[in-house]
Amino acid sequence: MKRVNWGIIGVGDVTEKKSGPAFNRVENSEILMVMRRDLAKAKDYAERHSIPNYTNIADNILNNPDINAVYIATPPSTHAEYTIKAANAKKHVYVEKPMASSFNECKQMIEACNANGVKLFVAYYRRELDYFKKIKELIDNDVIGKVKTVDVKILFPPQKDDFDKTNLPWRVNPKIAGAGYFYDLASHQFDLLDYIFGPIKSATGNSTNQLKLYDAEDIVTASYLFDSNIIGSGTWCFTMNEKDKLDRTEIIGEKGKIIFSFFEPTPIEIITNGNLETVSIEYPQYVQQPLINSIVKDILGDGESVSTGNSGARANWVMDKILKKV
Repeated sequence: MKRVNWGIIGVGDVTEKKSGPAFNRVENSEILMVMRRDLAKAKDYAERHSIPNYTNIADNILNNPDINAVYIATPPSTHAEYTIKAANAKKHVYVEKPMASSFNECKQMIEACNANGVKLFVAYYRRELDYFKKIKELIDNDVIGKVKTVDVKILFPPQKDDFDKTNLPWRVNPKIAGAGYFYDLASHQFDLLDYIFGPIKSATGNSTNQLKLYDAEDIVTASYLFDSNIIGSGTWCFTMNEKDKLDRTEIIGEKGKIIFSFFEPTPIEIITNGNLETVSIEYPQYVQQPLINSIVKDILGDGESVSTGNSGARANWVMDKILKKV
């Protein structure tokens, strides 16, 4: 194989700016066909992004002999279904996060790809962003000494659509998303912490629905322990006042601490010996491009991607333990 020819199943919002245009900007990579259930919207997407073919039938991508890799950008409830179908069609798979709507589905996806000799990657693009690689570099270089604890806090106000009982966002429908906003956002966080510190070996938590806007949990607390013996904690609340909005993670070591945000490239704060240093690193135009570049190289045998099915499944396992789904 000399070139990765992609088919995209599900060209919704995430593919407009985060991922879609990046595939044609990576060397030896090209999108051949896109799929969306609404054919007019699939056509519009293809025309705007100069993609030669479009369809509203996923099997037209899965059965296309010219396509050798599939990017699955549908909601989590269909990730396992399409991944298994793509694997059976002998196509490599790049799937959006969270990897699936449960850890059990993640295992099925891994098994299908292994059985068919194809590779499986998950869209945890923070592993390849310079902003987060800088944080890992600071830890690896012992800037704050041996790490003791990690604390994650997400305090977000409700979304406008959360109040629309007739048309709630799919991200708060457990049948589609696996859980609520926790599953959507914390998946990024647990995956990156896995990348920095290694796997989490135990996790527990409490969750409830306080505001009753939807069926999914709207507040979660957690405690988790890494294989490396680092203790972690976290709070995720999605019904806070706007003035109390917070996206803050603290990594505390023997010699200081690092403070950063997960969802905005705010300056990284490094505090040692009472002194504050800040580092500013912007995100690239298409945030998934660095990861997609590594995936293309991996498929072509020219490198190894840092975000695989095995690593992606671990984030699902942690969240399922916290929500008591396993």
